Amino acid sequence: MAKLTKRQKAQAASVEGKENISVEDAVALIKSNATAKFDETVEIALNLGIDPRHADQMVRGTVNLPAGTGKTVRVAVFARGAKAEEAQSAGADIVGAEDLMEQIQNGQINFDRCIATPDMMPIVGRLGKILGPRNLMPNPKVGTVTMDVKEAVEAAKGGQVQFRAEKAGVVHAGIGKASFSDEDLARNVRAFVDAVSKARPTGAKGTYMKQVALSSTMGRGVTVNVVSATGNE
Repeated sequence: MAKLTKRQKAQAASVEGKENISVEDAVALIKSNATAKFDETVEIALNLGIDPRHADQMVRGTVNLPAGTGKTVRVAVFARGAKAEEAQSAGADIVGAEDLMEQIQNGQINFDRCIATPDMMPIVGRLGKILGPRNLMPNPKVGTVTMDVKEAVEAAKGGQVQFRAEKAGVVHAGIGKASFSDEDLARNVRAFVDAVSKARPTGAKGTYMKQVALSSTMGRGVTVNVVSATGNE
């Protein structure tokens, strides 16, 4: 087993015995341990009481984080004519149709979010095996298949985060940077948890929100009190 560095030992000691703490205490602890030479991403993980293998227990959606993500999001849009112009005016990084499809098929995936107008879906559908595993496939349920291209692009650029439960019933996402203020990170945490709470599927039985945890890119994770995270203290 590899020996822990001094930094890792210090982090382990700082979180020892600190479980199920308030959002504010968790944010302060995570920030104090984010000592890498880059601005670490603060990440949240929610353990839900669901089985995503069943259609009526799938959890997915979007949330607009009040303080943004601190990340530059590159947006690709499948559109033609006036809608293509609308996408470009809204700040889309890549706009196209068949030409964009060919780029993606050739392995050029230089974007973080993919949006499409409904008429483009026959083209986009051919890319399912490429975009699907990367969670980039446009989907009307999360607002990325839409005629309102301007709103979709601006939302993606302005701090909107998509979430989807994985096989083990875990939802995770980046909800800010370690350089954010404690207040902004706490607001983002509660906004994210609230969005996932509202996305509770009809098939979920028993305890839905089992555990909330925060961590930074290089730091130790810490569990957060669910009541504190939901803002129902």
